[in-house]
Amino acid sequence: MLHNPSLDKTPAPRLMIGRAELALIGITLLWGATFLIVKNAMTVTGPLFFVGLRFATATVAAAIVAAPLLRGVTRKEWIAGSAIGLGIFIGYTLQTWGLQTIPSSTSAFITAVYVPLVPLLQWAILRRPPHLMSWIGVALAFGGLLLVAGPQQGLALGKGELLTLVSTLAIAVEIILISMWAGQVNVLRVTVIQLGFTSLAAFLCMVPAGEAIPHFSWLLLLSACGLGLMSAVIQVVMNWAQRTVSPTRATVIYAGEPVWAGIIGRMAGERLPAAALLGGFLIVAGVIVSELRFGRKEKARIDS
Repeated sequence: MLHNPSLDKTPAPRLMIGRAELALIGITLLWGATFLIVKNAMTVTGPLFFVGLRFATATVAAAIVAAPLLRGVTRKEWIAGSAIGLGIFIGYTLQTWGLQTIPSSTSAFITAVYVPLVPLLQWAILRRPPHLMSWIGVALAFGGLLLVAGPQQGLALGKGELLTLVSTLAIAVEIILISMWAGQVNVLRVTVIQLGFTSLAAFLCMVPAGEAIPHFSWLLLLSACGLGLMSAVIQVVMNWAQRTVSPTRATVIYAGEPVWAGIIGRMAGERLPAAALLGGFLIVAGVIVSELRFGRKEKARIDS
């Protein structure tokens, strides 16, 4: 039995920001731009048609990239893609539906509820209790979200608010499902399946919902197709990055969405109040804190 003295040292706190984390930060920036786009598009279309067209575009884009690999789709990939797609469909449809009647800031505030839901669902479904620092990071990020996206007049739960609140559960489940299958399936194939499932489900639900196909509009076409391409990129990156990034860590990074939305809103003429700036600071602090790990001094032995 050989003893390695170098392993007895207590590691210093470390901040781990790798390519996967940077990629998730990038897609979170794209996410932040979607609220205003969707809100404007709802003036010319219904939510189901918009979601269907948006994800049909995303499916085509992802299928072009994944074309050489599509023949090898497995049963597990069909199951994974369909389950994740169901979560995406429910989450995006309810959120888009809610945006017809509530301000984008209110929608962002309610959507933030998925932040604490992910570690709770991770614990319940995957039996993986979050690290203490992850809990602290999530708490800081959620507190920051309340300040960044909190509406000025308080939160009265009407139809739009309730729809958005239910959508947060679907979003949290989607993140958990991606992590469950991320290391067992082909990322590109599953991405095509989940995007296609979302689009098909939205179009099929137009009939029972009584939603008609809207008249042609450049605003609708550019918004839906543009967001479709963004969705394809986002889903591919999420599936790739979450092979190595934990659900809790990914959630804290995603918590930066309203910060980017606030920046984009300011560029469009909106101004962030002091409370929102404080909230942005708390979110950044949450990301940093969640990355810290304090190791314990322990002896390691290597069998000879």
